[in-house]
Amino acid sequence: MTSLVAGDRAVVLGLGVAGSAAARALRARGITVVAIEDRPNPDVVERASKIGAELVAAPNDDELRTALHSADAFVPSPGIPEAHPAFGLAAELGLRTVSEFDLAAWWDDRPIAAITGTDGKTSVTMLAVDMLIASGVSAAGVGNTDVPLVEAIDDPTFDVFVVEASSFRLGHSEAFAPLAAAWLNFSPDHLDVHENLERYELAKASIWANLPADGLAVAPVDDEVVLRHLPEDRTVTLVSVDEDPSAAGFVASGQLVLDGVTLGPVDELPRAFDHDITNTLVAAALALRLGATVEGIWTAVTRHELAPHRIQHVADVGGVSYYNDSKATVPHAVVTAVRAFDSVVLIAGGKNKNIDLSELASVSDRTRAVVAIGDAADEVVEVFEGLRPTHRASTMDDAVRTAAGLAADGDAVLLSPGCASFDAYNNYAERGEDFIRAVRELEVVS
Repeated sequence: MTSLVAGDRAVVLGLGVAGSAAARALRARGITVVAIEDRPNPDVVERASKIGAELVAAPNDDELRTALHSADAFVPSPGIPEAHPAFGLAAELGLRTVSEFDLAAWWDDRPIAAITGTDGKTSVTMLAVDMLIASGVSAAGVGNTDVPLVEAIDDPTFDVFVVEASSFRLGHSEAFAPLAAAWLNFSPDHLDVHENLERYELAKASIWANLPADGLAVAPVDDEVVLRHLPEDRTVTLVSVDEDPSAAGFVASGQLVLDGVTLGPVDELPRAFDHDITNTLVAAALALRLGATVEGIWTAVTRHELAPHRIQHVADVGGVSYYNDSKATVPHAVVTAVRAFDSVVLIAGGKNKNIDLSELASVSDRTRAVVAIGDAADEVVEVFEGLRPTHRASTMDDAVRTAAGLAADGDAVLLSPGCASFDAYNNYAERGEDFIRAVRELEVVS
């Protein structure tokens, strides 16, 4: 796909972090930018002016068609629902739709490792970056982070990029071609953005669409959806917690092994839940392909600080352990978290993203009781009704106190919502911090 050049015209839909980065990158290369913003505010108006973009504010269908009709490319911001009329109009007009990943691919050829999956992307991205840096390779974690890839390529000091690749970006990419790419897992998510589950799956699968001849695909052995999309003509590394005959990465005699090389002992991991082991093996496979050393990989593993809000231990109170897993915004993530424990009092709920929550019932055998919160409380109760005791809580304080009263000695109280936070909080981190505060207050009175 040919690159845009100076004098061309691009329409950027949305001026958030990624959209603004794309607009700035386009303008820096002499490309005219028309920015469409459905809900403009003074900050957006000022941002468009500083970028040098023409702002089309809250357009009707005719104004939208006019803006798109004269463009050479359409660049939607990540997370804008596919039902937005701009997508249909762009298709009708035969207009190229590209992502910030495509822009970066046109303008930079440094090696990239990419990670997608319904959950775990951030953890693997951060760990792979640490492994590369510890090996003397200058690396940056970009993409679905605070730094879009198209912005990061302006820094010449990086040798490689590790890209957290959301379905929002992948679904609109054509030229994105990582040297190594991992798909961690798949379960329903973002059905408030993607047209349907099939579109979400295909967006994820496209991470391997442009692997070069010497490219590497990395995946777990146990996700059937992921496995059916594996490229047949590229090198594949499968990973497993157990010593699976099809896996190149696994645990044997208490050691993490990858491609016949021993990385180090499991008991040196900062945390050794099954998903931690899988994530470590995936990150190691990607980092090795981008130039990391075994010594650097293990140095990074032993020094790596676990990210907050991901099965984060908060406190032990009265024989019960409290864990903050607020980052778990889909049922698959909740299932992964609950399976790390023998007995859990689960706090779940929030704003459902049009996802079937019934998968949560698969861990009812490890769940002593459920405390349902937020807009989706009734849906959570419905999943567990008849399987486990259920209770509703109106606030986080109420949820923590109720869970504490239900928990037995040795249990874990786990905030793992399986839903977004936007019914009561600005983001999952704010929700997690509220849980931590409530647990701390519980400590004081206990």
